[in-house]
Amino acid sequence: MFLRMVYEDKLAEAAYLIGCQKTGEAIIIDPQRDVDRYEAIAAANKLRIVAAAETHIHADFLSGLRELAEKGVKVYLSDEGDADWKYGWAEKKTGGGAYDYQLVRDGDVFRVGNIEFKVVHTPGHTPEHICFMVTDRGGGADKPIGVATGDFVFVGDLGRPDLLETAAGVVGKADASAHRLYGTVRKFMEWPDYLQVWPGHGAGSACGKALGAVPQSTVGYEKMFNPSIRAAAGAAATEAGFVSYILDGQPEPPLYFARMKRQNKTGPAVLGGVPVPRKMTAAEFAARPSGGVVVDTRPWAAFKAGHVAGALHLPVNTTFSTDGGSLIGEDEAMYLVVEAGQVDEAVRGLIRVGLDKVVGWLDPADLSAVAAVGGDGARMETTAEVDVAQAQRMLAGGTHYLLDVRRGAEFAAGRIAGAANIAHTRLLARLAEVPKDRPILVQCQGGVRSARACSLLARNGYAVTNLAGGYGAWEKAGAATVK
Repeated sequence: MFLRMVYEDKLAEAAYLIGCQKTGEAIIIDPQRDVDRYEAIAAANKLRIVAAAETHIHADFLSGLRELAEKGVKVYLSDEGDADWKYGWAEKKTGGGAYDYQLVRDGDVFRVGNIEFKVVHTPGHTPEHICFMVTDRGGGADKPIGVATGDFVFVGDLGRPDLLETAAGVVGKADASAHRLYGTVRKFMEWPDYLQVWPGHGAGSACGKALGAVPQSTVGYEKMFNPSIRAAAGAAATEAGFVSYILDGQPEPPLYFARMKRQNKTGPAVLGGVPVPRKMTAAEFAARPSGGVVVDTRPWAAFKAGHVAGALHLPVNTTFSTDGGSLIGEDEAMYLVVEAGQVDEAVRGLIRVGLDKVVGWLDPADLSAVAAVGGDGARMETTAEVDVAQAQRMLAGGTHYLLDVRRGAEFAAGRIAGAANIAHTRLLARLAEVPKDRPILVQCQGGVRSARACSLLARNGYAVTNLAGGYGAWEKAGAATVK
């Protein structure tokens, strides 16, 4: 049996390529849209992907199942969800007809080559969530070696049960889902301790609140040391106590999560390959149509010193996809300011969260030439930034509105007096709450998220200033805080 975890840092997401080396057939579990990555790994190991499956309708990235189905790959889809959580695209193949698909339920078994996959229904994170227990029948095994747990069990955490309410807007679902998750954990305690746990996410994912950075684990280890599992199945655990524990302190879901749920349910658009935007000249960039968004990936120091008016500050780093999905509208045309060596990485980071309309890109070295062209599309602006002492004087004058763009849990733990709190990944939907008749001083913990927020606010007509070093610098300077 061949097993390869394909990990994507920007979304802390793991897909699993599992193959039968005797037959050369393979399956990919929980793939993202740029499926060429998985195909290349399979080919390099003398395998071909003949099947694909996923554990649930994802909220944090667009699934690659339909992309693979379009190529003739058989897909396995959960049939455990209620009427609101059934896949809606299996019968809608491009050009007409249905894809090669199979709906699966708890206890169903299917094979890829000589590798057996048993479906286990594990509701709680979502109603339709399933896991896949994997047995290497070709290697003579009659018991599973491991289980692809998706967003059910992570290393050190469980998949959060509140997203149907907090992200998808289905009122009243969080508490009910937490109770279902409790029951699922109790069944998990019956799984054999030796089973390897292959989770769908690692540290940094917003699909839980305390995911570990270790890539894999075992059922036995998680039973002993996973705090969320112990809250459900420890000696003093109660169902009410678990529900309270698992719902408390969950981070605000990024704004695009609701859209991912919808698109993964109804069917992501078929790409047919990773888009390749064209390189633009300074004149073309300056003359770009109005209505699009400039995504400037340069470091903050360069961005604040001068950028195209209305540009978003989005460096190509581990938060690029999440920030992009939260700050850019799904139908907006995008123009990248990016180094040539990062174009493909940036495009992949955007399409993974459903931002497909990347029209073109500009080399950062050509920005000065854009400014020289003139016109509305060439207008440049700067972003103001102040240190703690300057910020104190601003706030003492009473003219500035202080906006804290950290997560709610961070804000509750300690804040600057008078600050309003909106997480930067939710800000686009809550701009109406920010007054336009006052200049805005923006802060986060270290000055990074607030820089993204400043660019979004400036794009929408606000007068903004960033607090360098954020709340951390404020505390270090000994300035007054509210605990």
